[in-house]
Amino acid sequence: MPSLLDALRQRSVVDCDTLDSEVAKTLGPFVDCTSNQAIAYFEITKLSASGIGLYHESLIRESIDQSMGNLGEIRGQVALKEFVVEVMMVKLQLLIAPHVTGYLHVQTNPKLSYSQTGTVNNAKRIIAIFQALAPNFDIKRICIKIPATWEGLSACRALEAEGIATLATTMFCMEQAALASDANCTYIAPYINELKVHFETGYIDLHKAFSFCREAQAYYDANNQRTRVLAASLTSVEEVLQLAGVHHVTISPILLSELSRLDATAVKNSLGEYFAVTQPPENLDPTKYSTILENESSWRLAFTRSGFGTSEGKIIQAINYFSDFQEKLEEIAGSYTI
Repeated sequence: MPSLLDALRQRSVVDCDTLDSEVAKTLGPFVDCTSNQAIAYFEITKLSASGIGLYHESLIRESIDQSMGNLGEIRGQVALKEFVVEVMMVKLQLLIAPHVTGYLHVQTNPKLSYSQTGTVNNAKRIIAIFQALAPNFDIKRICIKIPATWEGLSACRALEAEGIATLATTMFCMEQAALASDANCTYIAPYINELKVHFETGYIDLHKAFSFCREAQAYYDANNQRTRVLAASLTSVEEVLQLAGVHHVTISPILLSELSRLDATAVKNSLGEYFAVTQPPENLDPTKYSTILENESSWRLAFTRSGFGTSEGKIIQAINYFSDFQEKLEEIAGSYTI
């Protein structure tokens, strides 16, 4: 019997939202592999099979040794702990590389979310680490994830102009989506649920982003824009199924396992109805957002007013969470270098 995961793959490109190479290996095939600082932290702190010590302890030590050794030229003036985090995330993605056919996504340091120059430099450093650790790896398969602030999207514009694929992440509204396509981003990642749902037990996002996700995809498709929608931050099988028909969807290991066990027969014919082209959202005029795309002040105000501050509040929350996990990863790196 085909599983729900099989049926979903007939409607959307399915990506894995994990840095666990065993998940990519056993539940694939996947196209892209997405990640962020929170995902990296939970993978890095995973215990070994014996329950004694960390599963990736050797990877952590290698990352530190290489950061202080042959990767030193790439590191430059970046703080050692910060650089070690970048090396660890690249190493984890290289373990997954054989099990995916598309992009490996690495997120820039969230503490650079309001620095265009810092984000661009961070992105290029990540690519340089890939090149140093895996000289034969095709760097065109690297996608840099960048929070969708004005500065972050400006960095995406600069990187895409140099042929570096980007994903504008922590996306919550059309003002961000329109600017991302104007910047020629390869992907956007609408967060169906604000990040808080994953870290505060019992919390529910009462303003899930299904309609935004659908509107962004229709806007891109209607205007022949290259940017693809990659839906993220899902909490249930039901949410995943509602997204059938989106360009890409990235799914956590727990939900992937559930989808692989469930029979597709009962819902197969209804999958994809929400994104059906026969029911496009309204207001797909490409000029709708043109007045704010080249004016930073106008865009910032429009973003601030989106949902009466809801969208901006959610990205601020996400940057805080990711910055916390960045610091936790740096603490791990520091504990091994004392």
